[in-house]
Amino acid sequence: MEKRVAFDFEIFFTNGGGIKGEGFRLDIAGDDISDQALADYIVADMRLLMVGETKILNKQILTEPHKRKAIDAATRGPLLIDLSHTIEHGLVTYKGLPAPVICDYLSRAESRERYAPGTEFQIARIDMVANTGTYLDCPFHRFEHGKDLSEITLESFTDLDGIVISVPHSETLAVTLDHVRHHEIRRRAVLIHTGWAEHWNTEKYYEHHPYVTPEAAAYLRDCNVALVGIDSHNIDNTAGNDRPVHTTLLGADILIVEHLCNLHLLPHEGFTFSAVPPRFKGVGTFPVRAMAKVR
Repeated sequence: MEKRVAFDFEIFFTNGGGIKGEGFRLDIAGDDISDQALADYIVADMRLLMVGETKILNKQILTEPHKRKAIDAATRGPLLIDLSHTIEHGLVTYKGLPAPVICDYLSRAESRERYAPGTEFQIARIDMVANTGTYLDCPFHRFEHGKDLSEITLESFTDLDGIVISVPHSETLAVTLDHVRHHEIRRRAVLIHTGWAEHWNTEKYYEHHPYVTPEAAAYLRDCNVALVGIDSHNIDNTAGNDRPVHTTLLGADILIVEHLCNLHLLPHEGFTFSAVPPRFKGVGTFPVRAMAKVR
């Protein structure tokens, strides 16, 4: 059923004054819309500046035919797609490495003894290895004198022009030179979609997974790509003990992101990719909130 929202609003300006509206009706994409999303829509649609406090009043969700294309705040600009797995207590990302321990350092009950009545906080404690969840590898992960996370520039992992290369795991586990040829990849984030993320957090995920071949990695390096990501357990073939793809890419200061997900939601191109880690000294790998911004 198509839904519309009826509401009043008040918007106040930081430099004084304000505007009010009564009985507004708008089409919405789902069954509900938040007050904040409505306020953001009004501000954007009316191109208002110097906006301070906003109020949405008397909101009602109605079942009515849409009068124009359904809107919400997200569709007013680029679409953001989360490409990261959720990290939770006990999650095994890589067999043989310990799962994270996530617990309270300061519980809410304990905090009540420290703060005024009605005031409480939780402070979490997290014990985990850096290779947890969806994570980014930089040169220090492979090379003793390579750049660590504190030395990688923001431009290296933020708003990179992206491209998705699909190599379904049902057809092959090896991402070869032929798969990465004949694409516009220079200075781009090359995201390899195998579909292996469907096995995340299962026994099948850890073995006989898709990987990039050494020849394909050398081609990506020679094409001067910005970053290579994959939705698999490892970008290298873990059947052996060598890691030629890590060696080739990280040796050329090309970042790697492993354990991506939701790549099926992305277009082939026409998006930017970000995978931002904390600025740690002496660390070569860390979880990221990887995301795509579809233009």
